[in-house]
Amino acid sequence: MNKDYQVAALWIGGKMSFLEVLCLKSFVDAGQHITLYSYEPIPNVPEGVAIADANEILSSEQFLRHGRTNSPALHSDRFRYHLLAKNDHMIWADTDAYCVKPFTSPTGHFFAWESKEGVNGGVLGLPQDSEALGRLIEFTNDEYAIPTWYGDDYTRELLEARERGEPVHAGDQPWGVWGPHGLTHFLKETGEIKYALPQAALYPIDYKYRAKMTQPGYDWQKHVTDETYSIHFYGRRLRARINEKHGGIPKARSCVGMLMSKHGVLPDGSVKPAEPVTSATPPEQAQGAQAAALLERTGLTRIERIADLGAMAPDLALAAQERFDCEIDLIDLGSDGAWPALASGHAQAVKAELVAAGVDGARIRIVTRLEEIKPADLVLSLASFGDSAKIRHLAPLMGKLFHADSRMLMDIRAGTGAFPFLKPYGESEALEEFEGRGNGKITRVLFSPFAPKAESDPAWAEIARELAGPDGFYTDNGQHSFLYVPRGKTLVVTFDNLDIAMGKREDRRPWGYSFIEKQGWSMLGAMAGGWTWYRDPWVFDEFDRLAAEGFFAQFERVVFYGASMGGYAAAAFSAACPGADVVVISPQSTVDKAVVPWETRYKTVWGQDFSGKYGDAAEASKAAARVSILYDPYEPLDAGHAARFDAPNVMKLRAPLLGHRLGSSLNQMGILTPIILKALEGSLRPQDFHMALRARRNFPRYQKELFNRCVARGHLKLARRLGEWILKRNDNGPVRKALRDLPKS
Repeated sequence: MNKDYQVAALWIGGKMSFLEVLCLKSFVDAGQHITLYSYEPIPNVPEGVAIADANEILSSEQFLRHGRTNSPALHSDRFRYHLLAKNDHMIWADTDAYCVKPFTSPTGHFFAWESKEGVNGGVLGLPQDSEALGRLIEFTNDEYAIPTWYGDDYTRELLEARERGEPVHAGDQPWGVWGPHGLTHFLKETGEIKYALPQAALYPIDYKYRAKMTQPGYDWQKHVTDETYSIHFYGRRLRARINEKHGGIPKARSCVGMLMSKHGVLPDGSVKPAEPVTSATPPEQAQGAQAAALLERTGLTRIERIADLGAMAPDLALAAQERFDCEIDLIDLGSDGAWPALASGHAQAVKAELVAAGVDGARIRIVTRLEEIKPADLVLSLASFGDSAKIRHLAPLMGKLFHADSRMLMDIRAGTGAFPFLKPYGESEALEEFEGRGNGKITRVLFSPFAPKAESDPAWAEIARELAGPDGFYTDNGQHSFLYVPRGKTLVVTFDNLDIAMGKREDRRPWGYSFIEKQGWSMLGAMAGGWTWYRDPWVFDEFDRLAAEGFFAQFERVVFYGASMGGYAAAAFSAACPGADVVVISPQSTVDKAVVPWETRYKTVWGQDFSGKYGDAAEASKAAARVSILYDPYEPLDAGHAARFDAPNVMKLRAPLLGHRLGSSLNQMGILTPIILKALEGSLRPQDFHMALRARRNFPRYQKELFNRCVARGHLKLARRLGEWILKRNDNGPVRKALRDLPKS
């Protein structure tokens, strides 16, 4: 079992450089108690670092330095051993050790391999009763002790010098004699070396690559893993390089520079004052009703993910979470467009603020890499990019933040060039204007992205041809593609979006690929290069060709399967194979405004032609053997589309209060796979579906929606009973908070 430990360090000299201040502050910001020992006052100790007199551990009268370099390393080595012997639950850290996460150990041993040759004591924990620790203290108490770990020849040389009356002082022996070399020797001798952590734990960036930590653009974060507790900077040499190559100031895009920015450490070794967290809704923060009213203006009826750029709008994120129970992504991108190595103190503070307000911490992600971005329903850039930060830094994110129905609320300061920047990406609607802090008028904008340009990815063609194999096929017209993988006498026809398959899935496979493969079924995957709704004559011709050539007729069973846009396509193109089964989740019947004028979503395809054989999915699917529709009847637009499927072959499976992204909800409940398996087999009965759906009783999103519906209808006593019932089963944060605020009457 891991124990809580305190950390201690020693600084010998006056003012510290930026590197030592950075490392000490990293412990404070990680929540790790740290004490800095010294023999004289230090003018720039970061706030939160405890200060202690080093004489309490080892008197300055016993001070030793290395003969060749004049380094105090010998004294530091001896100091750390005495420190550990006098303090239980203590871990030593050099002042050039950066804390990635709090230090802990189940045994009191805390050290790591620095290389294949040995361990380093830059970070060192040994229990008070450690045999190796006792031997180290005994050895270092003798300034002329002879190290036997350098080989027989050197040992003989030292013995001969002693016999001549000229013993060799430790300061004139090899560098590291009392440090890593002696430490490794005694740990091996006592067998305690077995406790050594891997190099990635404390020395993830090898000594020989230390200079790379000063180089802009070097991907040093690849070295930091889940095992990593600390990064060792090799301070004296790193400072020398920064002085020599960079004029004494770390480059902003280097490892050191990025971490200094994260912790607010300046090149002169000072720490800039912490900035207050603001939500930036004019003139100060968005609160309560203001945030809710702003959400209304987005026109979004369902938000499952919100992305807050720069983590500048916690009040609005909170309002969205309380209303929609959505995921919150805090996009921790610096105002200079640089990604932090680790979550910034600001983002961590905003997350803590949201958790304190009742949001489940598991629903909040701090995003620190471009690759981690997921498309969001609502993106926030308030008092951030376009206002206080340059809009151009958003360019790499624009293709990743949005799907076809996303919206972005953005503050745009006059003269920043944000409007021209946004123009190629979508449409901007001005909501209001207000005076910003400082100079310049701010326009609050609702941004709607254009549909991504439909085009195939060359990498997908290579993957698809490999998946098809010699007996399958792959066809592509540059906007849409078909992949056929032959296996058995059942064919499942799926519909997917290429940018999701290639950019959002690790296996880069079409939706349902692995699931279908496990059943031994054949697969025909239709892929769109964007949010096209497959309204492409080439796609129509391909389905006509396959039908005419008898492709579908060779199978004993054919099922068309999809969700949302893919659900529309599954129902619409099932007309190519009369008698097939159709399984769709949250489908749209059409996006033809003349037919469904009440459909307010999917503006990007309102101008498409939805006429013809494959145009209206509700009409086209009437030739199917059975159409199974899974939908939420309380989603009014989805319910409107479901109502248009009125043929006798339709089986409607209602999943109340689970939302438009019903598939995601069913998957989170663990029931999507068995439901879809039965549906594709043709054996799914309504009673089977509703029995499986009983799992929603323990699903937090459903519980919250049910509770809110009770409150909205004025059934407060019922809401209270329901809330208490829910909290007995799980700690549903939104319900707990709402129950606390529920009126007594």
